[in-house]
Amino acid sequence: MESFEQTDGNRDELIIQQQREIEKEISESTPLVSEQLPLTCLRAEYEGDEIFTAKIQELAKKYKFIRRTRPDGNCFFRAFAYSYLEYLISNNSAYQEFRKLAEASKEKLVQLGFPSFTLEDFHDTFMEVISRVSPENAEGTAKVQSELHKIFNEQGYSDYVVVYLRLITSGKLQEDADFYQNFIEGDFTIEEFRHQEVEPMYKESDHIHIIALCTAIGVGVRVEYLDRGEGSQVKAHDFPEGSEPTVYLIYRPGHYDILYPN
Repeated sequence: MESFEQTDGNRDELIIQQQREIEKEISESTPLVSEQLPLTCLRAEYEGDEIFTAKIQELAKKYKFIRRTRPDGNCFFRAFAYSYLEYLISNNSAYQEFRKLAEASKEKLVQLGFPSFTLEDFHDTFMEVISRVSPENAEGTAKVQSELHKIFNEQGYSDYVVVYLRLITSGKLQEDADFYQNFIEGDFTIEEFRHQEVEPMYKESDHIHIIALCTAIGVGVRVEYLDRGEGSQVKAHDFPEGSEPTVYLIYRPGHYDILYPN
């Protein structure tokens, strides 16, 4: 029995070690956010797979480019933030509204019970990033877009933006707990779900994360689901339902990337 437990323990350690090595390899070989790539680059990943090839072909009728994000569990938040800020660079009135909302968000989170000292650095960095991608920058749109890409590939800045969006999402779940409790599977309370599935880095996102974040900051997101579902059409879902999307993402099991409509 002892030897079985020992072997079992060693196996677990080996699995964890292999997982860490895979994560390290992904981290070293994949940028946090890639350059824009032609959507057709997805075909190479699914060569010989008729279902996915047909769906990618259909998707290419609506979208021209894809921008990949690192598959590290933060991909939804990183893709959302990059895509929305990129949209704001050329939409000054929406930018000014979002800037006001972001400025006021820290006080709102404090009122919901989040410790001010925990929020301080994350909020300051979040506001700095927003300032650095202002559409009023005299150097022009191309320069600001280049700055956005640089920021999101600097781990410190990029991760702080993700953390702050996770906190905003958590705050919204707390604020409207009665509504969101209906979306939670299993025996989680809202508080347990927030602390275990929303606030920690590298935790993957589901519909509940998307709905809460989009509602909190008033942004519509369209997610195209590339999976093995029936037919050649890729199913699209808008969050919140009925909203006009300004952010477009593609979801493949466990991962989100950014899409660019034609």
